[in-house]
Amino acid sequence: MLTNYINTVTERFIRYVQIDTQSDPYSDTQPSTAKQLNLSKVLVEELLSMGIEDAHLDEFGYVYATIPSNSTKQVPTICFCSHVDTSPDCSGEDVKPIIHRNYQGEDLVLPDDNTQIIKMAEHPDLAQQIGNDIITASGTTLLGADNKAGVAEIMDAAHHLINHPTILHGDIKILFTPDEEIGRGTVAVDLKKLGADFGYTIDGETLGSLEDETFSADGVTINIEGVSQHPGFAKGRMESALKIAAEIVAKLPKDTLSPETTEGMEGFIHPTNISGAVEQATIDFIIRDFSVEKLHAHELVLHEIMQNVLRNYPNSKATFEVKEQYRNMKEVLDKFPQVSEYAIQAIKRSGLQANRRSIRGGTDGSRLSFMGLPCPNIFAGEHAFHGKHEWVSVQDMEKAVETIVNLCVIWEEKSV
Repeated sequence: MLTNYINTVTERFIRYVQIDTQSDPYSDTQPSTAKQLNLSKVLVEELLSMGIEDAHLDEFGYVYATIPSNSTKQVPTICFCSHVDTSPDCSGEDVKPIIHRNYQGEDLVLPDDNTQIIKMAEHPDLAQQIGNDIITASGTTLLGADNKAGVAEIMDAAHHLINHPTILHGDIKILFTPDEEIGRGTVAVDLKKLGADFGYTIDGETLGSLEDETFSADGVTINIEGVSQHPGFAKGRMESALKIAAEIVAKLPKDTLSPETTEGMEGFIHPTNISGAVEQATIDFIIRDFSVEKLHAHELVLHEIMQNVLRNYPNSKATFEVKEQYRNMKEVLDKFPQVSEYAIQAIKRSGLQANRRSIRGGTDGSRLSFMGLPCPNIFAGEHAFHGKHEWVSVQDMEKAVETIVNLCVIWEEKSV
């Protein structure tokens, strides 16, 4: 337990989620939406008011700050990172957070749309929340716990460290990023300026979890060139690119290699968009698995499906473009085992059972790890993200703050 801990995480979280910060995948700007800066500016002001003198917002929408070392040891510099944006999948405008005190397992009927009901049967992690205080939105928006819970937890941990100078630690870097939800969270981050040796994203789900293995990810685009003819005179001539595209999608594996039929360590091929007309059509896919070898195997399956379909359309052709998106952070973290081990110790020191696990997705930490900043993901307590049933508990957020502080202490203790 943290001594003399004055909780600010809940109050911060309630304020932060009311600031609309949705990112936009169709925008070409950096950051993708100017409204993300509204929260980032607030964070800088609060960091400066704590006495963190170098806190600033750069031209790309990143917040940087340093809590200076108060140790005489040579302690590696560690960074804590969360993202300010919320998902484009559900509205983040006019969020009305509600605290459901002393949760006892009941259905949570959200007042602004009583058809939105959060049930324990559908959210089994609620079984671990009996007696806790659950925060939800009101039923018409997402909550924004992904990732404003992490933002609030880092801010509260910074507040605690600044106000308790007897807690020894090395240099602590804070990084808040835009556009994580649209895959651009690290595109303009300046790691040289950040100056950290190791990092932790605070963007995980269940209490006590540490995620140090992610999917590896590629994107595939198939561009199809068909043969267009007047439909009244098309017999034996027309080869519709749209029908070719539909046939490719229809021939994808149905019982395996799809998001809806896989779990655990199983990967998938997933079409995310199809567009076009008779003459030209495009299909976008995401390919996911935990090893690059399996990733390439799935891409071969897709390529063979495309080739087999095209054999029935001799005058049409298609291109198959693969674009690397991110890689499994475990490839990097295995070279620095202390990064994850210290996090496990910090979780246990907070009185929790540590749960080391893989994540069927990616984080900013995936990209940061391969950019030179080994960076696993620590729980923030966020659940059911990207939708109206999103929730987080006050007590889980407080434990995340405690874990962050303990992690700072452990790095100092292990140094010489």
